[in-house]
Amino acid sequence: MEIILFFVCLIACIIGAISGIGGGIIIKPVVDSLNIMSISTLNFLSGCTILSMSIVSLYRNKNVKLNFAIPIFLGIGASVGGIIGKQLFDIVGKNFDNSIVGFIQSILLFIINIFILFYMFIKYKLKSKKIKSKIITVILGCLLGIISSFLGIGGGPINIAVIYYFYSLEAKQTVLSSLIVVFFSQLSSLILTFCIGTPIFEYTSLIFMCLGGVFGALIGSKISKNMDNDKTQKFFISVLFFLIVINIYNIKKFLS
Repeated sequence: MEIILFFVCLIACIIGAISGIGGGIIIKPVVDSLNIMSISTLNFLSGCTILSMSIVSLYRNKNVKLNFAIPIFLGIGASVGGIIGKQLFDIVGKNFDNSIVGFIQSILLFIINIFILFYMFIKYKLKSKKIKSKIITVILGCLLGIISSFLGIGGGPINIAVIYYFYSLEAKQTVLSSLIVVFFSQLSSLILTFCIGTPIFEYTSLIFMCLGGVFGALIGSKISKNMDNDKTQKFFISVLFFLIVINIYNIKKFLS
């Protein structure tokens, strides 16, 4: 099973490093569909994997030109949001059984992905913003951190859509900004998890998943350097279609 987890994380993090979605939004529904671990364990292991992936991806993309004030203040907000999201997940997890928690997460992921796919097709008709307020940026980062931590997805497409719309960045700048937000939200969430107690998990699963995350980040970053902004955006839209199909499968699974 560890080999399967390795390849799931490898492929997810290759995709995540290219598109900026972090990988967790793929790892979460795919491993959910395998039904091999509890929701809390999967959230924790996915968070560790995405953190390792984001560190490597950020290092590999350090030469991308970017106004770092935007992702840094988003990241500060995401750190706070990551803690809030983790606490919300713990509250829901204590009051509902595994299948209900999984169903709630799958429904929310499905709605988010549908909304973002729709946005990507109409965004050229919308006038994007150029937010300069640091307070608003921190608030947006906090909201992104809450969502990513609660769902255990490490950011996902919602980061991309929010950064595209509110800051009018190019595709590759958006990807890098999203990965910075992913790093901060996952780091704060995992620190809280270690402070209050980690769920039961297999260390071999953690090692193989994190290795998949690291190698996925290395491969994805290399591929990304050979893609222009247009190709990066088209790739992101293709990933959204795949995620929606996986979400539908998981919703049906949790309902049965």
